[in-house]
Amino acid sequence: MVRPAHRRPGQSRKAQYSLFAAYVIAVTGAVAGLLLAILSVVDPVGFAQLRLASQEVAAPVARASRSVIGSISGIDDNVGAYVRAGSQNRRLRKELAETRRQLVATSSLQEENRQLKALLALQQTDKAALANGYLLTSTSTSSKRIALLSIGRNMGVTAGQPVRGADGLIGRVLGSGPSVAQVLLLTDVDNIVPVRRARDGLPALAYGRGNGDLDVRTLNIANNPFKPGDILVTSGTGGLYPPNIPVAIVVQRQDDGALARPLADPAKVDAVSVLRPYTPDNIEAQRAVIAPPATAPAPAP
Repeated sequence: MVRPAHRRPGQSRKAQYSLFAAYVIAVTGAVAGLLLAILSVVDPVGFAQLRLASQEVAAPVARASRSVIGSISGIDDNVGAYVRAGSQNRRLRKELAETRRQLVATSSLQEENRQLKALLALQQTDKAALANGYLLTSTSTSSKRIALLSIGRNMGVTAGQPVRGADGLIGRVLGSGPSVAQVLLLTDVDNIVPVRRARDGLPALAYGRGNGDLDVRTLNIANNPFKPGDILVTSGTGGLYPPNIPVAIVVQRQDDGALARPLADPAKVDAVSVLRPYTPDNIEAQRAVIAPPATAPAPAP
């Protein structure tokens, strides 16, 4: 015979005990609640102390639950950050590249402004400037060092005119077209510039090496007084290049002279000035412009 699925409590001692315990717990809870309500009305201070004691007992459980909830929330945040890391890295790399481009552009503009201001100051004191332009391109690997100038015959540029930047000599015009011109750079092997040492006027010759540097030779081969750091300027000897234009700085002393580096690097120079060739006619014209005309003395009374 199959036993019934649910038996009555009267037929099970375990069920009777469970039902009795439930009744006892319910009655005890009701009595405790009634007593707490009466205590809160009769003795509010004591009731507050009792409530504080109960909170102290439950505090460890609250701390443990808070720690567990915080850990679960931290795991969620970490997982979210890991998922978003790829897009954030791409965005940060894009912002960094944009900032770098802006910094390079700003630096280029600042350097160009500095060169233009220096050329403007030179024009105010030096009357040899004929026209101003920009170096568009310059060779850096070929042994023939030639740069392209943004102005040509339209601005009066012809072959044989010196070209200088704000920091020093660049070279001379090799040939000119209607709107552009070729400049033979100072470092070309076919370019020879008479120079002198700035501190004592020691004459020498600067030869282009074709690799961006210059060889400096004194007129007296037996005498080699060059030292690293010596500044060389144009001497004006032989014409073409006006005197006192910065040319190069000595970086190494050699057996037969010195190795020098140009002060104006064509790869970094943008704005340049084309000068009139240094000839006796130009010298007299410059002196006439700079010096005031002499006046005849007044007759004696």
